[in-house]
Amino acid sequence: MIDPFGRHITYLRVSVTDRCDFRCVYCMPEHMDFLPRAELLTLEEMERLCGAFIARGVERLRITGGEPLVRRDAMRLIERLGARIGSGLQELTLTTNGSQLARFARGLADAGVRRINVSLDTLDPDKFRRITRRGELSKVLAGIDAAQDAGLKVKINMVALKDLNRTEIPAMLEWAHGRDMDLTLIETMPLGDIDGDRMGQYLPLSLVRADLMRTYILEESDHRSGGPARYVRVAETGGRLGFITPLTHNFCESCNRVRITCTGMLYMCLGQNDAADLRAPLRASADDIGLHAAIDEAIARKPRGHDFIIDRRQTKPALRRPMSLTGG
Repeated sequence: MIDPFGRHITYLRVSVTDRCDFRCVYCMPEHMDFLPRAELLTLEEMERLCGAFIARGVERLRITGGEPLVRRDAMRLIERLGARIGSGLQELTLTTNGSQLARFARGLADAGVRRINVSLDTLDPDKFRRITRRGELSKVLAGIDAAQDAGLKVKINMVALKDLNRTEIPAMLEWAHGRDMDLTLIETMPLGDIDGDRMGQYLPLSLVRADLMRTYILEESDHRSGGPARYVRVAETGGRLGFITPLTHNFCESCNRVRITCTGMLYMCLGQNDAADLRAPLRASADDIGLHAAIDEAIARKPRGHDFIIDRRQTKPALRRPMSLTGG
């Protein structure tokens, strides 16, 4: 699949549920209205969708949510997709909040998953509960232990929040690199309604990088993980540090990815509202002719980039669609 700007689409992110056992302050309201379960694709339909994309050249699949591991029988889908590795699919990965990892880490490794991203914004238990509104840091840390014990390569994703965790970033870096884990910092994204002022959370990573350069030597790196992060090597720790900057510097020029929601909507760009309904052709016929045609038509509409705009006067999100629906 090649989009109108010559970019080969080889990376698919699939949200298996919009539900999550956390209510992170930058992601959703505390009292979130999740989709009725009847609206979600079945796991068999998700596998069929993924198979169609693999047939059209997708080499990397990332399972996301919400929190993907809270969906009942999600491991069954992961196992079936893992069986496709080596037959068109090169890699199957997962993004998780870590709350269920202690239970599922070994199964993920057995299914063929080799690396995962764990979202973790602080190492302070009280602040962790404040950010997630209901999470237990000890469970996430136990999950990370289990993942590493199972042989999974773990990368930590940390959302930079101006008044919550800015001063903790060096400690997180030292901790992650000390455990042989990459760290990626992420600017808060203007997706979905939250309780409060979103721009009040926004911390430009250009400022964070300047802060870090007072203590560390950041060496440019050409490492790429298939996603939007741009990496440096921290000379003092020997580890990698990534930056995902949807607001201060978009990462669209080399975008090779699209996203499917748990309802079967294909979003060609995280920061645009345009989407294609794949559930209808999926259910219209037992063959995939109409599904492939719908995919091709959608890829032909993939835009050059997103429309996230910094406006400190505007507290409403750029897009009303919540991140938990689209997937990270």
